[in-house]
Parts: sequence; C-alpha cells; structure tokens
Amino acid sequence: MSPESGIETVRRDYHALPVQSVGGEITVPGDKSISHRALMLGAIADGETVVRGFLESEDCVATRRAFEALGVRVRDEEQGTLRVSGVGLDGLKPPPDVLDLGNSGTAIRLMTGLLAAQRFDSTLTGDESLRKRPMERVATPLRAMGARIATRDGRAPIEITGGARLKGIDYAMPVASAQVKSALLLAGLYASGTTTVRSPGPSRDHTERMLRSMGVPLDITDDGLTVSVSGPQRLKGIEIDVPGDLSSAAFFIVAGCLGATDGLLIRNVGVNPTRTGVLTILSAMGARIELRNARTAGVEPVADLFVERSELKGIDVPPELVPLAIDEFPILFIAAAAARGPTIVRGAEELRHKESDRIAVMARGLTALGARVDEREAGVIIEGGQRLRGGTIDSHGDHRVAMSFSVASLIADGPIEIRDTAAVATSFPNFLDVAAACGLSVTERAGG
Repeated sequence: MSPESGIETVRRDYHALPVQSVGGEITVPGDKSISHRALMLGAIADGETVVRGFLESEDCVATRRAFEALGVRVRDEEQGTLRVSGVGLDGLKPPPDVLDLGNSGTAIRLMTGLLAAQRFDSTLTGDESLRKRPMERVATPLRAMGARIATRDGRAPIEITGGARLKGIDYAMPVASAQVKSALLLAGLYASGTTTVRSPGPSRDHTERMLRSMGVPLDITDDGLTVSVSGPQRLKGIEIDVPGDLSSAAFFIVAGCLGATDGLLIRNVGVNPTRTGVLTILSAMGARIELRNARTAGVEPVADLFVERSELKGIDVPPELVPLAIDEFPILFIAAAAARGPTIVRGAEELRHKESDRIAVMARGLTALGARVDEREAGVIIEGGQRLRGGTIDSHGDHRVAMSFSVASLIADGPIEIRDTAAVATSFPNFLDVAAACGLSVTERAGG
C-alpha cells in the first residue's frame, strides 16, 4: 500500500499464449468517462439520479468513495445500477480526510474544478502513477477564476482552500483536453458571470451532453470547439444509461481485425463522434468494421460493432485525429505492427503524460518483440508486416499497455509475458473473462 494512497495494489502479471483466431459475441463494461461524470453531476443535482451500466472499476469506485466522503448517499440497486441522492449545488460537506482518486486523471482533474467552488478545504491525491501526472494544466485556469489551489511541483496532492468566490473567464486551452474543459465548466456552474472554454481541436463532449440533459443551458459553437456556461446554475437529477466503453472495445476491435475470420460482434458500444477517432483510423488502415443497430441511449449514440479479419495497411495518421483517439493509441500501435508498411504517428506528445509515457513504453515493448519502431518526440514510425516473437514486456503499471500486448498474442510466434498488470482493474475489471470469451488465451499470475 502506498503511504499516500489508500488503495492497495497487488503485483500481477499476464501470460498471453499465441492464438490464431477470435470470434463470437461479447460485451464490454460501461464507459469510464461517462460513469465518472454521472456520479459527479448526480451528486450536485437536485433530486435523485439513476445510473445504469455504471463501470464498477477501481477508478470509478474511488470516485464513488470520494463523494460518499463528501456527504453524498449512493445506493446499489441491481448489478451495475446506482441511485445517487443529489445534495444540490451547495450541499457537499467537508471530507474527514484526504480524498484518494486512485489512478484516475479524469476524477482528480474534474473534482479539482468542482471542489474549487466549495466553502470548505479539501485535498486530492491518488496512487503513485497519478501523483506523477501534470495538474497545473487545470490548476492554472482555475486560479484565474479566483480559486485557491496549491500543487506539489505541479502534481498531486492538490490542496484546495475553500471559500473562494469564482468568476467566469474566457480561457483558450493550449491543448485540446476534455478534462480541463470539464473542470472549468464544473467550476463555471458556481461562478458569477460567463465561463467560456475555447479548444484548438475536438475533445470528448460527454460533460456538455450530460449538463444539457440535466437542465443546464450551454452555448456551444457549431464546431463544438467553444463552450460557454453562465453561472450559477442548478442541475436536476435524471436517469442515465451508460453505454459500453469504446476505449475498452478498441482492444477487441483490433483483435477482430487480426483474427476474426468469421467475425466478432461487440454489443452496445458508445460511438460518440468525439470518441470515434479509433474507428476512423482503423478504417483508413483497411479494417472491416460495421456499425449495426445504431441508436441512442439517453444522450449518447450507441451501436453494435461487427468486426472481421482485415488486411491492414500502414498509414500516415492525420494529426487532427490524434486527440479523438488519444486513449486508444497503445492498441493502435499493435495494429500498426501487424499492418503492411509503415504507420506514422505525429502530434501525439500527450501520450507521454498518461499513466505511463505511452510512446516510450510501447516502443520498448514492441522492439523487445522484434518490431521495427522509430520513436520520435511526439510520435512513432512503426514498420509493420512482420510476425512478432515471444518475450517479456513491462507495462509500467499502465492498464492500456497491458491489455494491448495481450492482443499482440494474435501476431506472435511465442508466449508474451506482461509484467505489472494489476492496474487493468482500474478500467476493465473483467478483461480476462471477455478475452477468454472471444478466444484469446491470457492468464494472470502473481508477480515476482
């Protein structure tokens, strides 16, 4: 157990055996981004919010515990359904201790915006990985709104002094970030005047969709790049259906491209257009992906995804697609290793500031398995088209890296040992069960 984190993590490793094919029908857990936001907004709404399909992962459970510590009642109903008794805009209570957000960058950054407006002091922290990630990107604009926030060398723990009177600002983000945008919008619910957030490119819009559904008027430009809220605003409790997480489905979409000779069906996946960069990139690489039964679940578009084995080709990934697939690049690197010809990724420096330095960690791992990778400061060039050999990979505690190399077993000639995989539970607690259901051979072992 970390001295600054109350979440105990047991060292685990994966053992992935080579397989020739995958197939069948699977479902993936609820969307992590939407689950976090449903809890947060439901907590400060007037009345009850019912959340169906909530992702019961370590990250989301940490968010739940934080709000329970802030005086919010959260009840379990049938599996995957929560009933959140909202306390209203001003009903949160001082927490008895430091709030531990585990491994969740979304939770700690969004909650910084929310708690910056409260009357009481609070401190936010997380596990060792989270405490290495940059927090000034959200603290700096919040200070411009009047918040009193201190970080430790730009990182967590984040100490927030309550009682600040927030005022709206007009802020141009240097980098497109749904987390920064959402933190400022949450603070803007409490602020006097108008809070406007301008983005240089697209980012996830789950917060905007959910706020509007809870009765908050927003001004959003046609391109979605500028969002304004005039405070103070109140929210009303609603029913929220959480679709399957496209970021989790991405591992099996790529698995299907590599080995689903008879097809692989992934049911009820969120296909929000601000998240579908991974589908656009894979389609450009030649992936055979069909969206079936397209529909709307609440305010989010969903579909069933049917994937077939595909002859992938390397591409020069358009930089404008990078923000729309930022979380999926580890598994896209595996697709690139399988593709014919080079895949070039540029403008992806944000990957160096995730749970790990994903450019470096993925490059080292692929190289260890025999792939040809040219690591660049803001991206990579992967020369695909060759089978990988077996070997040992260090995931550096990054859940998406661990799951990506599990899928690499479809193009490997020997077993892949993946070290330090316990963090998979932060986003995809039943990953091994879903992997087995579609034909992957991945088992877990206690790490040495």
